[in-house]
Amino acid sequence: MTEGGPRPEADGEPAAGPTDPPPRLRRRAPAGGWRTATVREVDRPTPRTVRLRLEVPDRVDHLAGQHYVVRLTAEDGYRAQRSYSLASAPGDPLLELLVERLDDGEVSTYLADVVEVGDELEVRGPIGGWFVWEGDGPALLVGGGTGVVPFVSMLRTARELGREDLLRVAVSTRTLAELPYVDELRAAGALVVTTREPSGIRPAGRLTAADLVPLWEPGQTAYVCGSTPFAEAAGQLLVGLGVPEPDVRVERFGPSGSSG
Repeated sequence: MTEGGPRPEADGEPAAGPTDPPPRLRRRAPAGGWRTATVREVDRPTPRTVRLRLEVPDRVDHLAGQHYVVRLTAEDGYRAQRSYSLASAPGDPLLELLVERLDDGEVSTYLADVVEVGDELEVRGPIGGWFVWEGDGPALLVGGGTGVVPFVSMLRTARELGREDLLRVAVSTRTLAELPYVDELRAAGALVVTTREPSGIRPAGRLTAADLVPLWEPGQTAYVCGSTPFAEAAGQLLVGLGVPEPDVRVERFGPSGSSG
């Protein structure tokens, strides 16, 4: 398995893994500098998340799977910044971020509790050239909780290209109420597994190898994104099924032990 560099998926949650992907895995990808974004839409799709849609003048078009940094500056000059995956497709006129609110998070609590339509935010991106899908090959997407966000961007990109057939999706969540984009994921044919409640005739339980077997086909690249325990378990499931390790790309995130 190969893993992405240490970036936060949610406030105060840097991903584990090497500082940089190996040189053979690096891709040329678009990258942008700091911009001033204007908040155009704010809503809360689940009890602990906020969805922000931002207008970013002169932005660099992104690839599905890339992320942006949001930086806050206090009146005394203190700064805090966190990275968030993009949910929007490249053709969307606005950038869409989903932020999970952490009670001790400096950035996520501000974005979730304070930010309103019309506010301005400092942002930088797009960032990342490895955990991306360019719409030119089949892929299996395995996400846990808010780890589905980059996969929403991939699904929307596939719709823009008319290539929904290239993607298959499996998602694990504690409950349906906690899963962002649940309707969109299901409409795309995603397998959704709930670990804390039954789902239809399926009892509560974790994602299993048997769940992934019907979704896997030779030639796919597998993308895994979620918390550290989920990502490690899902990655091992795929390798255990015989998926070649170089074809499994894992991006994981976990508590950093600090809110700053």
